[in-house]
Amino acid sequence: MQIPTVTIVGRPNVGKSSLLNCLARQRIAIVDPTRGVTRDRISALVDIDDLSLEIIDTGGVGAQDPDDLDAEIEAQIRIALDKADLILFTVDTKEGVTPLDKTIADMLRPLGKPIILVANKVESRTDQDNVPAFHELGLGEPEPVSAAEGTGRTDLLERIVAELPDISDQGELPGAVKIAIVGKQNVGKSTLVNRLAKEERVIVSERPGTTRDSIDVIFELKGKTFVAIDTAGIRRKTKAKDSIAFYSYCRSERAVRRCDVALLMIDATEEITNIDKQIASYIQDQLKPCVIVVSKWDLAGDVEPDRYIEYLQDRLSGFDFAPVSFMSGLTGQNVMETIDLAESLFEQARTRAPTADVNKSIAIAAEKRTPRRKNVMGRIYYGAQVSVEPPTIVLFVNKPEAFTKHYTRFLANHFRKTLPFPEVPVRIYYRARKRGEKQAQR
Repeated sequence: MQIPTVTIVGRPNVGKSSLLNCLARQRIAIVDPTRGVTRDRISALVDIDDLSLEIIDTGGVGAQDPDDLDAEIEAQIRIALDKADLILFTVDTKEGVTPLDKTIADMLRPLGKPIILVANKVESRTDQDNVPAFHELGLGEPEPVSAAEGTGRTDLLERIVAELPDISDQGELPGAVKIAIVGKQNVGKSTLVNRLAKEERVIVSERPGTTRDSIDVIFELKGKTFVAIDTAGIRRKTKAKDSIAFYSYCRSERAVRRCDVALLMIDATEEITNIDKQIASYIQDQLKPCVIVVSKWDLAGDVEPDRYIEYLQDRLSGFDFAPVSFMSGLTGQNVMETIDLAESLFEQARTRAPTADVNKSIAIAAEKRTPRRKNVMGRIYYGAQVSVEPPTIVLFVNKPEAFTKHYTRFLANHFRKTLPFPEVPVRIYYRARKRGEKQAQR
């Protein structure tokens, strides 16, 4: 199934990222007055009634990047335009028509693609009076909006649907597995995304911190749809010295929260650091299934995988159950196997164990270890799995206060060994059984 692609283009600082956020009704792209904040293609899936669109934000045409990535930014814009079924050419009504606007219009016309001229920042009567001046660009009737305030959104979406070509036979978007690719800076995240997308979808640079937004890349593998969420390299919050770095950190955390599976990338050529531990801890806190991806394995030399796994378990406590993949995004070594692992974890997290099996597992656990806190002894009467993603088990007990964190950790490990979700986090709740409450059938 082909998802229509809508690409937002324009010169720097006309509100392209704000427009993406407005259309998606969530903060996908970083909005900051600094010119050139958006460098990669930032995309979001937007549903309009029964239609799904991929809307892509691009870097500013003609931007002067402080890290000398101008050529890479222009290449990303060209790729986005090539993929576009419809182009949203965004201009700034407060500044009026500029020479760069005219240059961009001349660049877009020969593409032969539908173009909507979006007159952004219409927030006053004066701004509204400035809209007709954009007719001189020769791209039809300007569509007035204020992306920052959300005005004009509905009319723009209706026009997008009306002008998109050949979308009448689009079916429903199948459920995609969302994979967050996280790790510290310069660990190879964007290289992996490019390998998965089979194109230069994300700018790859040796400079740490090149990717500042979280970037969704949709790809298909063996007939299944995946969304790879490429994130900015995470640093300690105390080292986030400017607003862009701070918001990049927040986007990375959000990527973990919204994903189905996290790929925690560890650089095989460097020691595990506190930043790696910090990221791992956040994934654990969010109870997300995780594949530990040892990146740049082609550069690791003669290190034995078993020895490295021991090293991982020593440095990343609480992740003993997570599968490990030794991978090289550059050469392609184990890339597809890593995605297979992620899909397996996705399925495990969605598995529901029969109540009878849960109670058999509880009985075995009770024989091995008795919960106790001070002079209070705990007893589990019965339990049931009540939810998935993550698998969530409610235990009916005599005294919830008797069940310590250590015993809960023991139970979670035990359930992973005896129930059909051996490699994903398990959430456990304790509930005091009320008088007269009947025990579940075992």
